[in-house]
Amino acid sequence: MEQQTVYKKLAQKLDAIPNGFPATESGIELKILEWIFTPEEAALAAEMRLRAESADEIAPRAGQDPKAAYATLKGMVRKGLIYAKRDEGKLKFGLLPFAIGVYEEQLGRMDEEFAQMFEDYYHEALSEVLLGQPAPMRVIPVEESIPVEIEIFPYERASELLSRARSFGVRDCICRTQQALLGNRCHYPMESCLLFASTEGVFAHDPITREISREEAFQILRGAEETGLIHSSGNYRQGHYYICNCCTCCCAIMRGISELGIPTAVARSDFYAAVDEELCAGCETCLERCQFGALSLVDDVSQVDRNRCVGCGLCVSTCSGEALRLERKPPAERTPLPEGRKQWWVERAKNRQISLQGML
Repeated sequence: MEQQTVYKKLAQKLDAIPNGFPATESGIELKILEWIFTPEEAALAAEMRLRAESADEIAPRAGQDPKAAYATLKGMVRKGLIYAKRDEGKLKFGLLPFAIGVYEEQLGRMDEEFAQMFEDYYHEALSEVLLGQPAPMRVIPVEESIPVEIEIFPYERASELLSRARSFGVRDCICRTQQALLGNRCHYPMESCLLFASTEGVFAHDPITREISREEAFQILRGAEETGLIHSSGNYRQGHYYICNCCTCCCAIMRGISELGIPTAVARSDFYAAVDEELCAGCETCLERCQFGALSLVDDVSQVDRNRCVGCGLCVSTCSGEALRLERKPPAERTPLPEGRKQWWVERAKNRQISLQGML
């Protein structure tokens, strides 16, 4: 099979799964895949499914020897191109989406060339991914911004997600890394993306993740809030494994709102900011804190634009006069969350009108 044909086939496979990987007129997506995958790796990945399978199942579809394919697949796991899990005493391999998935795992390899290719792809095609529903990620509100009398669910608490884990890691933000390589370094901390798992030692040998303690994870979480970063994670209720601490200047999904004007690029929390006009001193601190331009000053009183507010609570946590608070949205404005990633895939595939037959 010709090299270009291999990458085109892989691109089509990645676009045929719920996350999406749209084709472009320029073909930049093929150059991106060529930078990431060798032809042999691309040929195998193009025949894989989201459901993990053995090398004996994958290799025949790619026309490869199972033993050779097994060695290649293990190498692909180390490079962050696919995932692996042990099932019935056998190592099985599954396809990763381009984002969130393969792209983020290129953190240790990313150079200026790859950063520019991704930027070109972002402007040419990524808006299609960000328009798809359910959104890939969901905003998690700052807990201290929610009144104690309001019930808050476990998936709405960043601290709850961390408390359930037994191993923790932190890595540089892939988005800030990419923008820094393009000369657009922002002032927010580079090392800010938290990963966690239910078993111990998961990050001990991860080349791009620094293993940390539970206490360090909570310190990074609090530091992100103080700095003004927006907590976000997977847009489902169960099975979380990361907390991104995002900014609208660098983070691709948040830029979808701030630059591309796609209000649904990230799922908002089920809260919104509200102002007690009698307590508002008109100090404008909240205006500086909000990265989405959801706040303005009218007659020396802060006003909230509900259409722009994502419910992160960062404005509330720095209001010295306690004039701001988070309120729970009425039921009619809340969107039910998928139970986990599998349900998220099913719902997104339905909305994209693609079939998942044989993939899960």
